[in-house]
Amino acid sequence: MTTNNMENKKPKITVLYVDDEENNLVSFKATFRFKYKIFTAISGSEAIDIVKKNSIDVIVTDQRMPEMTGVELLEEIINIDPEPMRILLTGYTDMGAVIDAVNKGKIFHYLNKPWSEEELDETINRAYDIYSERKNLLDTYSKLELSNEQLEFLLRQKLLS
Repeated sequence: MTTNNMENKKPKITVLYVDDEENNLVSFKATFRFKYKIFTAISGSEAIDIVKKNSIDVIVTDQRMPEMTGVELLEEIINIDPEPMRILLTGYTDMGAVIDAVNKGKIFHYLNKPWSEEELDETINRAYDIYSERKNLLDTYSKLELSNEQLEFLLRQKLLS
């Protein structure tokens, strides 16, 4: 019972899952709907709209889609919001796509399709841990900056008086 209460206090990870195959979107949502706050998109443009309107922690995208590839989508998203962690899925062993994903899409992890629930769940959680740590570091840095500015102001006041 204690474990359940602890889990409820932890904020739900917000995941955007992008795939041009409706069945995969439904399967992902059915598998993870209780664990994560899920957004799904059937195209890159729909995913971009979701990222513009919502705070997303982790993005999981298929590589091979008709409108734009997963790497192209992730490149676009970095320009809109570089914060979310990025995971690329592909059913093909396309080393060029993997290299592009790392270099251009700045992905956190690459997984093969079909994905296993356990591996994908583990990867999303590891990605979120890093995302959360980065956010905490940025918050701490901002607070330190503010404190430093306040101290400099007080020092100037002291020197002027």
